[in-house]
Amino acid sequence: MDNVSSHKHFILDGFSELGALRPVLFIPFSIMFIVSLSANSLLLYIIISQRSLHSPMYILIACMAWVDLSLPLFFVPHMLLSFLFDWRGISLIGCLVQMYFVHFLGAFQSTLLLWMALDRYFAICTPLYYRECMALPRFLKFVIPLVIRNVFVVLVVVTLAGRLPFCLRNVIDHCFCEHMALVELACGRTTINSLVGLTSVFLIPVVDFFLITTSYIVIFSSVLSSGKSGVKALHTCVTHIVVMAVTLTIVLTAFLSYRIRNGLPAAVRVFFSIMYLFFPSCFNPIIYGIRTTEIRQHILKTLTC
Repeated sequence: MDNVSSHKHFILDGFSELGALRPVLFIPFSIMFIVSLSANSLLLYIIISQRSLHSPMYILIACMAWVDLSLPLFFVPHMLLSFLFDWRGISLIGCLVQMYFVHFLGAFQSTLLLWMALDRYFAICTPLYYRECMALPRFLKFVIPLVIRNVFVVLVVVTLAGRLPFCLRNVIDHCFCEHMALVELACGRTTINSLVGLTSVFLIPVVDFFLITTSYIVIFSSVLSSGKSGVKALHTCVTHIVVMAVTLTIVLTAFLSYRIRNGLPAAVRVFFSIMYLFFPSCFNPIIYGIRTTEIRQHILKTLTC
């Protein structure tokens, strides 16, 4: 195996089944990209510029907007250029860098929802100690371990993928460097990579969504058992739950689409894999802008001035 040359350049060949119709994909994906950039930029501007929104809950929403703004920048422009001009090439180093940032930022979509759930837990279940619990020094105890986890897990996944020899073909059946799409091209043993990939799914989104669900069960049980008038706080919870449900549905669909290969065309798998990263970037700022009263009021005021 050591004498076999390994590919250092790859072709991103997602949606190749569409043939001459492939450039048409530029239109819907470019519209989504514009919506994502404009909606998240507006949401960030509103929260940063309005001092009344400088509370922990809105700061976490701003962090979500920053992730949703940054994530598409690492794969959508290259994808759009490939649709329009057929620029499909990418180096192995470029592929691994793209993979790291896409999966790293993607991991924070669920982690931020967990931090938002903790914020709502402290606000509803321990309102007298909310400011104390959400003070930066104390809240960092919840932030730093999860950031270290995300950095370490994604780094291990990408490092192991980069060490594989790619001596078979160099055509990636995807529109960006997705982990398993690259690993499938390796000519060596990939059992460890598959296990590490599955472990990363368990350690990040599965653990996050389990803790989020537990938090909201405790929140709703507390409100129902005590008869508190937490309508406003629960309204915010419902917004977070809607975002969580949509994100979880898309993540599970994308994950299952790569495990159920025989019954799905490759284009369908690629579509769901793109959507689980891209759709929340468009959906989240809209749902937070519509359902969060304070943000909605400031957006309307800004747009009508």
